[in-house]
Amino acid sequence: MDNIIISVNKLSKSFGSFQAVNNISFEVKRSEILAFLGPNGAGKTTTIKMLITLLALTSGDATIDGHSLIQHPAAIRKVIGYVPQMISVDGTLTVQENMMLMAKLYDVPYCECQGRIQEMLIFLNLEKHARSLVRTLSGGMIRKLEIGQAMLHRPRILFLDEPTTGVDPIAKRNIWEHLVKLRETFGTTIFFSTHNLEEAEDSSDRVAIMNTGEIAVIGSVAELKEKSKNKNATLEDAFIFFAGNSIEMEGNFRDIRTARKTERRLG
Repeated sequence: MDNIIISVNKLSKSFGSFQAVNNISFEVKRSEILAFLGPNGAGKTTTIKMLITLLALTSGDATIDGHSLIQHPAAIRKVIGYVPQMISVDGTLTVQENMMLMAKLYDVPYCECQGRIQEMLIFLNLEKHARSLVRTLSGGMIRKLEIGQAMLHRPRILFLDEPTTGVDPIAKRNIWEHLVKLRETFGTTIFFSTHNLEEAEDSSDRVAIMNTGEIAVIGSVAELKEKSKNKNATLEDAFIFFAGNSIEMEGNFRDIRTARKTERRLG
């Protein structure tokens, strides 16, 4: 069990008569990168929000780095970092100011703030932009800043909601290079949701596919392809086999509209 950092046991969430998450159980290993896939409305976001203590569960429980969601939510918040899909930085502040604000929110000791911020800026290749207003940065740089903020308190687990939505392919690759380096350098466990099947296949150790509130399957990409009973299956074939429909890919109207709203918020 020492190798398991997330253990979900019969976790459920209902909103009135609607069952958003239905009795799911799964485990995530330490330092693992897990991709969380599913069509819209599958229950991915609800699951993540329960695991990061933003949403109360209806039944069941989960253990995060040894802490129960029900009994020790405050302890869980100290060992996790979270990067939401929507912008979580202030475009009117500099990179340095955003990092300092987040360090205070995460209760990083004052005597360590500057050192940790500088360390993370160097790690993410953002040190030259420390005094730049965030609204002047590219989408990829902003995403790296958000990841850096979430890592200032050195969490054991990093949750990311669609981490590369709205960024170009080069920025995507750069973001994932740094995420993988986080795992290698700090032993960080990475739990991310995505609509990008290529990203899930290239970047994860295992993939969990969720559908209609339940975990349809979890395993390596090779295992999912094999279980789909199609000798020449792609990950998309496996997704359709287990979820019953195709995943909504990036580049649709909803994603474009969201990206443009984000740009307007940054000025």
